[in-house]
Amino acid sequence: MEMYNRLQKELAALADSHDLRCEQIQLVAKTMTAEEAIGNPEKKDFPLLGGREVMLEARFLEGRGEAYTSMPGHYTGSVDDLLALPLQNDFERACLVAGTNAVMRQLGLVERTVHCRDQDPERCAKKLVQYVSERFGTPRICFIGFQPAMIAALARSFPIRVVDLDERNIGQKKYDVLIRGPEETEACIDWAQIILATGSTSVNATMGTFLGEKPVVFYGVTVAALAQTHGYDRFCPCAY
Repeated sequence: MEMYNRLQKELAALADSHDLRCEQIQLVAKTMTAEEAIGNPEKKDFPLLGGREVMLEARFLEGRGEAYTSMPGHYTGSVDDLLALPLQNDFERACLVAGTNAVMRQLGLVERTVHCRDQDPERCAKKLVQYVSERFGTPRICFIGFQPAMIAALARSFPIRVVDLDERNIGQKKYDVLIRGPEETEACIDWAQIILATGSTSVNATMGTFLGEKPVVFYGVTVAALAQTHGYDRFCPCAY
């Protein structure tokens, strides 16, 4: 909970300094069509398209911020109300994360808070291969989460092990890579030299299981504000 408490404190400080506590914020999550989620990507096995996760979008004045969550729902309230959420489940944590993304986007403190679309994931994956190569050489990668374009691209250039929570993926070979279950996370981290992790770990409360172990780079829109406030590395060049 320390991470979320810190994020709430950061949001409270922003709200106080910009007199935003009474401003309304709207969050809506639903199962999205392919077009709504990410347009028409080349690969059709993204989690958003399979229905396991949904995208929660927060709107704050002109700012938009998004977060993955396994618990769809609706929320409307003030920034003050958002700060009072107990953060006991994925939906409440997603509200805080998406809401902070939207507020910080409105204030110009963070960029790329809206999911990329169409052929963007393939372009992003190619950029990630270059990023990893330039920064780390040819490392062994522990990849946390299932992002098919990234996994396919990385597997052609680096040794990689993938860990995911979706039982539909676990035990399957995807893009020539065996998808492992969460019980293998520790072993994969021990084996790896770097960790590439989905930003949705900031919502499902699994982020703390690997922080501090090895160099970590988060990918995606969910972790935008959290990476900014906590100083985490984030890779998300094609988001909006």
